Amino acid sequence: MKLRYCLLLSLIASACKNQAPAPEPAAEPPAVNVPAATSAPPAASAAPAASTVPGATVETPIASAQPAAPEVPVPTDLAAPPADAKKTASGLATKVLQPGKGKERPAPMDKVLVNYSGWTKDGKMFDSSIPRHAPSSFGVSQVIPGWTEGLQLMVAGEKRRMWIPAKLAYGDHPMAGAPVGDLVFDVELLEVQKPPKAPPDVKAAPKNATKTKSGLSYRVLQKGTGKDHPAATSRVTVHYSGWTPDGKMFDSSVARGEPATFSLNQVIKGWTEGVQLMVVGEKTRFWIPSELAYGSNPRPGAPSGMLVFDIELLRIQ
Repeated sequence: MKLRYCLLLSLIASACKNQAPAPEPAAEPPAVNVPAATSAPPAASAAPAASTVPGATVETPIASAQPAAPEVPVPTDLAAPPADAKKTASGLATKVLQPGKGKERPAPMDKVLVNYSGWTKDGKMFDSSIPRHAPSSFGVSQVIPGWTEGLQLMVAGEKRRMWIPAKLAYGDHPMAGAPVGDLVFDVELLEVQKPPKAPPDVKAAPKNATKTKSGLSYRVLQKGTGKDHPAATSRVTVHYSGWTPDGKMFDSSVARGEPATFSLNQVIKGWTEGVQLMVVGEKTRFWIPSELAYGSNPRPGAPSGMLVFDIELLRIQ
């Protein structure tokens, strides 16, 4: 439990650096979208509690009804990677334990489903999805650097052992509850989930798009069922994906598998104006000019120039 908690914090911290659409008037989107609550490197969608229906009556299963937790053998080469392990320039060492049948490797914006176990060099297991009988799902870029790099070397069906140096894990002085120093993980990549593809009209708004006085262009992709529009100060929950005009995705709550919640007065101007035009259930594409986004010379990490967002309004609070 301690590790899951610290992973959640570390994922949220790293996610905040990479987000782009919403929070402050010229800054990122909601930090709340970047979750990760399952374990070692997982993310929010992996958290078992996510599927629990509030208010539902759930009987506590008796111990005999629960499947026995499988034993996970401790690797004999934890102390150091063997001679046949391959080492990358960053210091990450890996060895394929079971070849995969997939053809595509995960990209930074992809989401993956994995089984894994993690040990410290002295043989102590600190986390594993296997005894939980629940694989973990999370974004490739939402985990510790060693995982982000290692996952991109794999294909679906592959099982790989990773010797991750402290600098690519939680460090030598991590937050409370996180494992210290060099770590070893056995990771089995079960599935790779690709993020939404760039729209065909990402380069410029089409003729059938509506343009406002501010320069914001939009086109409704899916009509909503709601009747009320959010106000400039409303708090909303949305799913969104954002691209630069060259088709590069820079952020997506859809890829993370977790909707974003934030106040409309805490986001870029194009979002504040655009989302107020929507009703619940609606999905709209916005072409946001630079002056309504992050500008032509934004802060480090933020996308520059005109941006395109697909936004689905899920809830108005």
